[in-house]
Amino acid sequence: MPSPTQVVALLKAQNIRHVRLYDADRALLLALANTGIRVTVSVPNDQILGIGQSNATAANWVARNVIAHVPATNITAIAVGSEILTTLPNAAPVLVSALKFIHSALVASNLDGQIKVSTPHSSSIILDSFPPSQAFFNRSWDPVMVPLLKFLRSTGSYFMLNAYPYYDYMQSNGVIPLDYALFRPLPPDKEAVDANTLLHYTNVFDAIVDAAYFAMSYLNFTNVPIFVTESGWPSKGDSSEPDATLENANTYNSNLIRHVLNNTGTPKHPKIAVSTYIYELYNEDLRPGAISEKNWGLFDDDGIPVYTLHLTGAGTVLANDTTNQTFCVAKEGADPKMLQAALDWACGPGKVDCSYLLQGQPCYEPDNVVAHSTYAFNAYFQMMAKSPGTCDFKGVATITTTDPSHGSCIFPGSAGRNGTLPNTTSLAPSSNSATSGCHSVYIYGAGSFTTSVILGVLLMSVLFL
Repeated sequence: MPSPTQVVALLKAQNIRHVRLYDADRALLLALANTGIRVTVSVPNDQILGIGQSNATAANWVARNVIAHVPATNITAIAVGSEILTTLPNAAPVLVSALKFIHSALVASNLDGQIKVSTPHSSSIILDSFPPSQAFFNRSWDPVMVPLLKFLRSTGSYFMLNAYPYYDYMQSNGVIPLDYALFRPLPPDKEAVDANTLLHYTNVFDAIVDAAYFAMSYLNFTNVPIFVTESGWPSKGDSSEPDATLENANTYNSNLIRHVLNNTGTPKHPKIAVSTYIYELYNEDLRPGAISEKNWGLFDDDGIPVYTLHLTGAGTVLANDTTNQTFCVAKEGADPKMLQAALDWACGPGKVDCSYLLQGQPCYEPDNVVAHSTYAFNAYFQMMAKSPGTCDFKGVATITTTDPSHGSCIFPGSAGRNGTLPNTTSLAPSSNSATSGCHSVYIYGAGSFTTSVILGVLLMSVLFL
């Protein structure tokens, strides 16, 4: 895997301004010094018991992993453990003590004003999550959850939540439509409606977040904001996970970015964006488990993007070059009949100009359905500003960074003759984002199984600005 210096170089090259580390790796914290990048460090699960039972142990951890690095390294939050209630329940009784001891050490060093303390939870601790208004936390965790929420409220911190619509979709056995999980537009009659509130839900992500809000309100906590510390979609899986694909990963993450960028909020809290880390920066080829577990990353370990994220009207995110060239092509091995049907749609209802495919025109040769549909698919994709979900055609199309132009046939979007290049947009924070009330989008890095680092895309609301 890349060295800490290489990781930080990638973060800087991609204008990534926030990172979450899965531990407090000293070498990486040193590499992050003087970059201005905001860092969330984590207390590993195997240290929770010791810290939760000893104020001195907590103080030593803070001295070694925080005080030793600030202010050169801009540490802004500490995640105490990860999904403790569901993965390490024997540590649950001391979890709140661990947070309080960590916070006390920050207070003693006058750092509590700039560094928040919380703990990430799996969304599985929420029961009866739909409709969201009926959601509640597993009552067996009340002895932990109530004092935890009191701590978060009293310290001005936030409820950390790991939200994975991919798993909700997989576990629903077909009940949850794929489009609903991927933020794709749904007709009004297909939207999920909470019968108790009459709120309409157009995606699983919002439903998960609002379920957490309602679960907190069930315990009489209504003013603790939610921070999504992990979300994403795998780009590859085995035969049991057919929807872990590049296209779906691209669609989910692109739409999630757009969802936050548009200041959409959730049905329960409209116009209040949910700060979100996209899991994760690097694929983890050494990670044990299913193929999908190794393929949540935005980049391979050589720094090349696994796919290129896009925002409608906002250019490219995490581009692997400076030309913003991506194309939509016929998928290898696709059924010719389905390709022909998709070609007919693109050149008809899709309103693509297919005159270049007529005999005697530049893109007539080779005269076969694969070549012609590739041209039509890409023309539609470019016409729709590369909007997520517009390179699918019922599964027979895919996105590529290889220019399919050939000879005198120059494809739309190509940098070649007659080609055009859309403008790109940096996602670095604007200088006035804190005062304007706008929601800024940041890129956050995610790391490897071997370095215990999570780095990915952070979609940031004004919560921390």
